[in-house]
Amino acid sequence: MPDSDVEGRKGWPLHVRIFAGLILGTVLGLLGKAALGESARLAWFAGNVANPLGQVFLRLVFMAVVPLVVAALALGVAEIGEIGRVGRVGVRTLVLTLVSSSIAVLIGVGAVNFFKPGAGLPAEVRERLMASVQSQTVKTSLENAAKKKTLAQSLVGIIPKNPLADAVDAFEGGLIPLMFFSLMVGLSMSLVGPEKAAPLKALLESLLAVMLRIIEMAMSLAPLGVAGLMFSVSATAGAGALKMLAGYFLLVVAALALHLTVVYSAAVYFIARRDPRDFFRSIVEVMMTAFATSSSNVTLPLSLKAAQENLKLPRDISNFVLTIGATANQNGTALYEGITVLFLAQFFGVDLTIGQQFAVVVMSVLAGVGTAGVPGGSLPLIAVVLQSVGVPGEGIGIILGVDRLLDMSRTVLNVTGDLAIAACVSAMEERAA
Repeated sequence: MPDSDVEGRKGWPLHVRIFAGLILGTVLGLLGKAALGESARLAWFAGNVANPLGQVFLRLVFMAVVPLVVAALALGVAEIGEIGRVGRVGVRTLVLTLVSSSIAVLIGVGAVNFFKPGAGLPAEVRERLMASVQSQTVKTSLENAAKKKTLAQSLVGIIPKNPLADAVDAFEGGLIPLMFFSLMVGLSMSLVGPEKAAPLKALLESLLAVMLRIIEMAMSLAPLGVAGLMFSVSATAGAGALKMLAGYFLLVVAALALHLTVVYSAAVYFIARRDPRDFFRSIVEVMMTAFATSSSNVTLPLSLKAAQENLKLPRDISNFVLTIGATANQNGTALYEGITVLFLAQFFGVDLTIGQQFAVVVMSVLAGVGTAGVPGGSLPLIAVVLQSVGVPGEGIGIILGVDRLLDMSRTVLNVTGDLAIAACVSAMEERAA
C-alpha cells in the first residue's frame, strides 16, 4: 500500500522504519534474554507489554481483512471473467495465468517441504511462542484444523450455504467458502453485463479503497508493532528464531529466482519462440522499476511501453493482457504466500496434512488474483489463510520486518510474468491467424 502520506509526515520511508523496528526489537530481546535468561520479569514484559503492542497493530489489519477479501477477489475475477468473453485471447490468457500461478505456488510449497526452514525450534520454546500469541480465535482455528473431514465433505463445504455466516467465521475455517462466494460474484458480474454490474462494481471498488486506507493507517503503527513482536519472539526463542527467519528469506528469494529464470524462460522459449536473453534485456527497465516501487500498478505504464516498443507486441493484445495482469496475474505473490504460510506452520509446530497444504495452494492462487497491486497488498490475505489452517495469524509479525525486500522481489516476478504471458499470447495468436 502507498507509503506516501505516512512518509511525508515522518521523514523516513515506512519500510525503513519497519526495518528499524525489527532491528531494535530483536536486539533488545536478545540482550534481555542474554542478561536475564528465563527470568519471570522478562517473560512478563514480553507477554504483557511488548506482544500486546504488536497485537494492537495486527488487530487493526485483521478487522479490514474480510471485506477486503470479498471486494478484491470479486473485482479481480470480474476482470478475468470479461477476458473469457473476447474469445481465444481471453481463454489463453486465463489458462496461462492459472497454470503459471499454480506452478509458482507448487515451487514454493515443494521448497518449504524439502528445506523445512521453520522446523527445529525446541518444543518448550515453541510452546511459549504459541502461548504468547494465543487467543480464543487461534484456539478455535487450531481445533477446526484438527477436525478430520472426508474428501466429499471438504468439496461440498467449499460451497457456502450462508456467505454471511462464513464471513463471520472467516478466521475459523470459513475462508474458502467466502472466497468461493466472492469468485461467483465476480463471474456473475461479468455475465450480467457492464451496465447492470456497474453499481455493484462501484460499491466494491469503493469498499476496497476504504479497506486499503484502513490498512494504510494501521501500517503507520507497524514500526512499533514489529518492534514489540520481535522483542517478544527473540526474548522467548533467542537466536534460533533469527536463523530460521534468515533461512525463510533466502528460500523465498531462491524460489522467486527459480520461477523467473526457469519457468518464464521456458514459456518464452517454447511458446513465444523468443530468445529468453533478448526478452529479459528488453524489459530490464521494467523489472528495475518494479523492484524499486513494489507496485504492479505503478509499473503498468512502463510495461505497456516496453511491450510495444521493445518486444514489438501487438498493441491490442499487450494492452489487454497487461492491464488485466496488473491485478489478476500475481505469480510472485502466490508463490510468496504459499511459502510464508507453510514456513509459519513449521515455526509454530502446526503439522499440516496433504489436504490442508492443497488448500493452501488453492487459496494462494486465488489470493494472487485478489491481491491489490500495491506494496504490502498481500499481508492481510496471508493472515486469513494462516488462520484458516490453524496457524496463528499474528505470526505475520515475525516476517513483517523483511517483507519489504521480499515485496520488491516478488513484484519483479509479477510484472515479468505479465509480459511473458503477453508475449506468449501474441505468438499463439500470430500462429493461429
